Amino acid sequence: MSARTTALRLIVIGGSAGALDVMLELCAALPDTLTTPIVIVLHLQASHISLVPELLARTCRRPVREVEDKLALEAGTVYVAPPNYHVLVERGATLALSVDAPVHYSRPSIDVLFETAADSFGAATLGVVLSGANEDGARGLARIHRAGGAAVVQDPATALYPTMPTAALAAVGRGAQVLSIAELSSLFARLDGGMNLHQDSLR
Repeated sequence: MSARTTALRLIVIGGSAGALDVMLELCAALPDTLTTPIVIVLHLQASHISLVPELLARTCRRPVREVEDKLALEAGTVYVAPPNYHVLVERGATLALSVDAPVHYSRPSIDVLFETAADSFGAATLGVVLSGANEDGARGLARIHRAGGAAVVQDPATALYPTMPTAALAAVGRGAQVLSIAELSSLFARLDGGMNLHQDSLR
């Protein structure tokens, strides 16, 4: 990836088991000045009503919404995938819902979110993979990296379930930035819509 400055237009975050507490910490670290939309997939039981938006809203100083079909991305808003639906990022800066087959036994799928984000926003995308017990997100993060976006992975040594970040690292290779929870919080506190997405600037 080149060291050019790329306007950060979309942040996508994926996690599963062990990721919610990390996500709460990252939301709390977000600066008030960040206007880039954030879309989150956390694996949930399909039969459960999602409490994640409500939980994140307690720590985020910005609107938190559960994704609805054909919802336009708005500045400064955090979006959370609903249970039992894939979330797709469309080129018109909208979010769509799908009931296509589960990916890695999961719906919503991190791969689906990340792959469509890469296709729609390319080098202006920041993808983050957190703790989890399967390999969902690895393929999608690799596509973000190939599209010129930034790939960030929670250090497996700090993950309650390291399988997901380990798989993401294997898929992306040296192009991924590996950060501890404290380093992730520091990064989120420094996020800016005009930031340099070169990997060296993310630590």
